[in-house]
Amino acid sequence: MALTQQFARVTPEYLDRCRATALDSPGASPDWDPPEGDRLDTDWALWGLLHHSRSTAADPELIALLDRAVSGDPDGDVGFLDHAEVYDGFGDPPRLLAPAAVADIAAALTRVQLDELLSSLPASTADAAVACGFAAGFDGDVREYLAEHFVALREFYRTAARRTQCVVTWVD
Repeated sequence: MALTQQFARVTPEYLDRCRATALDSPGASPDWDPPEGDRLDTDWALWGLLHHSRSTAADPELIALLDRAVSGDPDGDVGFLDHAEVYDGFGDPPRLLAPAAVADIAAALTRVQLDELLSSLPASTADAAVACGFAAGFDGDVREYLAEHFVALREFYRTAARRTQCVVTWVD
């Protein structure tokens, strides 16, 4: 089973309910179940975009933006989500981006010139896959794969910002 980057849009009130449930339940179960429409799985595309950006010495602010959008903030109070009900325990526990951070990230993602960022990808699938740190045998159009998932991430954050929601990130 491959690990993938996961996101969920939730309200602060939803997180408070999950926190209270974890405190009151046997096994500290947070009863985590955001609606399917408020979840996003970006596969490993964004890790590839980050790898490519770092290897081409892209703008450090862009790299920091992508890293924060994927990794969350380290100081969010979501330790109660460090539970098998939420993620499989591989890697870091889920991290939180509060509504203000989500709004900042959404605005910054809107300004990203994706075509410019992807212009330095090699033309061949094999070479483009290597440039993104993907394993040999990547099948498909790397540029399209990266663009599809980046656009989905940008829209996900845009919607979360418009709704004044938090975003929780994790690998599962």
